[in-house]
Amino acid sequence: MDLQVVILAGGFSSNLVPLVSKEVPKALLPVANRPVLSYVLDLLESSNLKDLIVVVEGEDAALTVGGWISSACVDRLHVECLHTRHDAAVTAMLCAEPVTGPAESGGAGGKDKTKKPACYDIIGLDSSRQFLLYIATGVEVKRDTRLKKGILCAAGKMEIRSDLMDSHIYAFKRSVLQEVLEQKPTFRCLKQDVLPYLVRTQLRSDVFSDEKAVEENGNGHGKNNMQNNDVVLSQILSNAFLPSFHKVYESGLDIRKTHKCCVYIADESKYCVRLNSIQAFMDVNRDVIGDANHLSGYSFSAHHNIVHPSAELGSKTTVGPHCMLGEGSQVGDKCNVKRSVIGRHCRIGFNVKVVNSVVMDHATIGDGCSIQGSVICSNAQLQERVALRDCQVEAGYVVFAGGEHKGETFARK
Repeated sequence: MDLQVVILAGGFSSNLVPLVSKEVPKALLPVANRPVLSYVLDLLESSNLKDLIVVVEGEDAALTVGGWISSACVDRLHVECLHTRHDAAVTAMLCAEPVTGPAESGGAGGKDKTKKPACYDIIGLDSSRQFLLYIATGVEVKRDTRLKKGILCAAGKMEIRSDLMDSHIYAFKRSVLQEVLEQKPTFRCLKQDVLPYLVRTQLRSDVFSDEKAVEENGNGHGKNNMQNNDVVLSQILSNAFLPSFHKVYESGLDIRKTHKCCVYIADESKYCVRLNSIQAFMDVNRDVIGDANHLSGYSFSAHHNIVHPSAELGSKTTVGPHCMLGEGSQVGDKCNVKRSVIGRHCRIGFNVKVVNSVVMDHATIGDGCSIQGSVICSNAQLQERVALRDCQVEAGYVVFAGGEHKGETFARK
């Protein structure tokens, strides 16, 4: 197959400080005590995929993520192809845009949040919703929108959507991707550079015909050639779903290099979300131990929670529904855990309350602490009687006894 599946796994994200670090890049952030990247790899494996490329930002992150992949996925991913339609140069997976926002009354009000959209994509689709005709992301959305006349002529009409997002899963035609990267050395980002370029230059007799057309216009030939292309390519796109389409496409008229960009829109029953903020991290963890618990890979108890057999619970301690308590963790007497994820080998003292929070591996929480809507990273320590609400504690950080904190970030300078 002339295709390459690419996973954009990121690296260090300022929006996720202090959760991410040199030791824990974004791709390895724990969701229900599993690296977030593992969910993407499971999806690809179940779809029968192979020859994966995981793109990670930064050498340190690449070494860390690569080491985890080597140990966790060895000899597993023997697969073929995610998705290809109509000999597309690229197929981009789109999904419904989740609308999330901060809780009005703190982390405890998980279901009472006022949700509003943040940054969104503008997507242009043909009437069949199979072809990607236009895409604008991020800052581009706020600028004047320009559409290629040739694309509109070929498609006839275009459906503009703002309720879909690029899920960062692509199936590229290898030869086209290599050609673009060779001819466009300044391109640095698949999402921001390569994908928009392929969308903008599709349905041409050559991937780089925009530049050639400009040169030819000086001799009076470019305009007529482009108009002729529009007529022929309109016929190509309109007949893309007929059985004879591939024969026509391969047969001649000097259109062998014509490329098309397609989309696969995930069914609404699928769980798709972009982990690009601390709030999103909290939401994903809550969902995977709640409504989307089928993704966790764990079996839930009769109490609708996950408590590892090796975990120890003290007297009069309750672990409510939609909670997870990891391997080897110990929870003292008279504790109350609600809608939270507790990692592996954590130590939680006496009379501790944990609500709508994520506590990562090897964290220590002292007697009498109260934690709501917060993230406690690995090896962090909370001394006795600490009260946290909507806070984040960096890995290895010590929060001293007796303090009450709201909306604070605890991290080394």
